[in-house]
Amino acid sequence: MDKLSKRNGTFERVLTLSTVLIIIAIWYITTKLNLVSDTLVPSPGKVIKAFIEVLQNGYKGSSLLTHLGVSMERLLIAFILAGITAIPLGLLSGYNSKIRAILEPIIEFYRPLPPLAYYTLLVLWMGIDNSSKIALLYLASFAPIFISCMSAVLKVKKDYISSADTLGASRSQVFAHVIFPSCLPDIFLGLRTAIGVSYTTLVAAEMVAAVSGIGWMVLDASKFLRSDIIFVGIIIMGLTGILLDRIIRYIEIKVVPWKGKE
Repeated sequence: MDKLSKRNGTFERVLTLSTVLIIIAIWYITTKLNLVSDTLVPSPGKVIKAFIEVLQNGYKGSSLLTHLGVSMERLLIAFILAGITAIPLGLLSGYNSKIRAILEPIIEFYRPLPPLAYYTLLVLWMGIDNSSKIALLYLASFAPIFISCMSAVLKVKKDYISSADTLGASRSQVFAHVIFPSCLPDIFLGLRTAIGVSYTTLVAAEMVAAVSGIGWMVLDASKFLRSDIIFVGIIIMGLTGILLDRIIRYIEIKVVPWKGKE
C-alpha cells in the first residue's frame, strides 16, 4: 500500500508539473505568434525582465520586498485576528442555538456583499490608513472561518456526545475532548478558505490611499498599461498564496494526523 501511495504521489506531481509547463508553453506560443497584443499579454521573457527590473530597482520608490512585506503585514494581522475571534464564536454558535440565532444573521447578511460595497464605510469610520484595510481583510476572513466552525459542530455525530455523557463527562469536557477534536479538520478548511478569500480582497483593500503593497503595485501598473508589471504582481500573489496555504496544510497534518484515516 505504501509503495502504491508513493507511486501515485509521484505520478500526481508529474501531472502538476506537466500542467504548469503546458500553460507556460501555450503562453509563450501565443505571444511568439502575436496572436494577442503584447500590451494585453506580455511574453514570458518580458515578464521575467520586468521582475528583474522591479527586484533591482523597486517600484515607485519602494523595493519589491517592501511591497510584499506591507501586503503580508496587512493580510496576516487581519487573518490572525479573524482566526482568534471567528473560531471560538463559530464553535459556540454551533454548540449553542441561542448564540447561533444572534450571530448567524449578521454573518449571512454581510458575507455575500462585495468588499468595495462596505469598504467606503470603513474608510469613513476608520480613516484611510492601514486600520481600514486590515478591517476589510478581517471581515473577508471572518465569515468563512465562522461558517466552517459552526457547520463542523453541527455535524458532529450524536453518538460521540451520547457516549461521553454516558461516561459522566461534563459539558465542558464534552466540548474539549469530543466536539473540538472532531471539528479540527473543518476549522483548518475554514482557515485555508479564509486566506484565499482575504488575498482576493487585498487589491480592493489597497485601492484607497495606498502607496505600497503588491495589490497597489498591480493596480498602479494598470494605469500605465504595464501589463508586464501586472503579471509579475499576479504571479507573486499566486505563489505567496500557495505558500501560505501549504503552511496551513503542514500545520494541519501535525495537529490533525488522523484526518482521512477514520
